[in-house]
Amino acid sequence: MKKNLITILVHNRPGVLSHVAGLVTRRGYNVESIAAGPTENRAITRITLVVSGDTATVEQVVKQFQKLIDVITVQILDYVDALTGELALITLKAGSGRRDKIVGLASLLGFRLVDVQADRVTVQVAGSTQDVDTAIAALSPFTILAMGRTGLMALPRQGGEVS
Repeated sequence: MKKNLITILVHNRPGVLSHVAGLVTRRGYNVESIAAGPTENRAITRITLVVSGDTATVEQVVKQFQKLIDVITVQILDYVDALTGELALITLKAGSGRRDKIVGLASLLGFRLVDVQADRVTVQVAGSTQDVDTAIAALSPFTILAMGRTGLMALPRQGGEVS
């Protein structure tokens, strides 16, 4: 199934994200990721969803979102025409001299060290979903103790959207 990128601008009010997520789950759409945060205008939140489905399914999702009171705009973005990014925090077991190897790999690949302890190291990886997946693969020889990913955020490459 094709992955589709949808970005929604909503009024930054309590419960709006819950309404958006609820609409998706009630309709049985498969959401690969959902991420939300304020825009340059603190009264507006951007919600980015990656939804699996054919064109007709995605168009139906968009129509449903447009019916929600707090929705300002809904836009389907083509990955080619979108600026995308994701963030991951990854904590690795670092005992027995492995810490230096992890720190070296982090430096080589451009990961940011966010915490270094005697027995664990936490790195931050930012970039495209492919960059994050590649980083996880590069770190797989080490024991991953914990990991969190933000989900994909996206902006249209071209301006012209209302916020």
